[in-house]
Amino acid sequence: MFYHLFKYLDEAYNIPGSGMFQYISFRSVLAVILSLLIVIVFGRSVIDFLRRKQIGEEIRDLGLEGQLQKRGTPTMGGIIILLAILVPMLLLGKLDNIYVQLLLVSTVWLGFIGGLDDYIKVFRHRKEGLNGRFKIVGQVGLGIIVGTTMWLSPDIVIREKITQPVQTIFVDTDGTPIESIQQRVVLNSESTKTTQTTIPFIKDNEFDYGWLTHNHRIATWLLYVVVAILVVTAVSNGANLTDGLDGLVTGVSIPIVAVLGVLAYLSGHIVYADYLNIMYIPDTGELVVFAAAMAGALVGFLWYNSFPAQIFMGDTGSLAIGGIIAVFALCIRKELLLPLLCGIFLLESLSVMLQVGWFKHTRRKYGEGRRLLLMAPVHHHYQKKGMFETKIVTRFWIISLLLASITLVTLKIR
Repeated sequence: MFYHLFKYLDEAYNIPGSGMFQYISFRSVLAVILSLLIVIVFGRSVIDFLRRKQIGEEIRDLGLEGQLQKRGTPTMGGIIILLAILVPMLLLGKLDNIYVQLLLVSTVWLGFIGGLDDYIKVFRHRKEGLNGRFKIVGQVGLGIIVGTTMWLSPDIVIREKITQPVQTIFVDTDGTPIESIQQRVVLNSESTKTTQTTIPFIKDNEFDYGWLTHNHRIATWLLYVVVAILVVTAVSNGANLTDGLDGLVTGVSIPIVAVLGVLAYLSGHIVYADYLNIMYIPDTGELVVFAAAMAGALVGFLWYNSFPAQIFMGDTGSLAIGGIIAVFALCIRKELLLPLLCGIFLLESLSVMLQVGWFKHTRRKYGEGRRLLLMAPVHHHYQKKGMFETKIVTRFWIISLLLASITLVTLKIR
């Protein structure tokens, strides 16, 4: 809103300072500050309100140290995170940007599904919450929306890299001109509708899904929609599974969002994209404002969610966080980096799948189920081994920060 308002004031009346809102960097800094203040200032009031309404977490006794002490801790705190993202974006974002629109829809969509799940747990006293099939349907629906929009929207394009011959004329000692032809890679001046994406550690750094369908246009885009569904479902569920200890998913997500913001800025800046020899995606630079708002919201929520947590985000927050990360990566064509960048989410998901799969396999084979881990997801395994909750969380934060750093390094290591 402010972007369009101050743009009009700058063009119509040339008011001093109004042009500052045209800069992504300026609006990103404001977004961080505003989202951080929203959570910290209003967080205490929200916690008190949830406590008065007895909207607390129902804890099952799993034999974990300190677990039962968390019973009754206010939940559905993800509402604070979502508001701290949406308000700065509505005020500071460029709302006619298709990528911003996709992320706003994703935030509200998965926030609603997660909120419905928390509502059923708290008010209907059903610990399992929303039926898993309905969650999957919601995630698949968002994947279809994102994939189809990427397919049909004329505003979603890239600039491909092309090879140009460069002619250089040298003069020999006797004055004879010598022609030298060299090849250089530059960005095409024309935008292209494509299903190209970024693949790490490969020299050309790009992969086109059309290769899998022999460049059949309809089949390629249908495949892309399926990929979008898988990415959204996997990452949102991974974040949901990670949300099991105080401050865990919050702290793990901060470096992920920060790296996505950096990648969005580089991909949306024609000079840096050309210099780094990466895909140039027009208009994705605006997503830096969204990443800034989300990072500020997560840091602010950590103020209340760190051990001992005064509030839990619930599925309202965890499903939305994972979904936003997935859609963000799809928008900037970096979804193939997510297994590395979101390595903690992947580890948590794999630990559950392996635990369940091995249990079923051994029950069929030996008549009784056996476990690979003491408990899944894997953070509970370490709790069962006697490791303090704060140590587990801190180490997972460090690993997430390391994976984020390695993800950035993929820009140069090919």
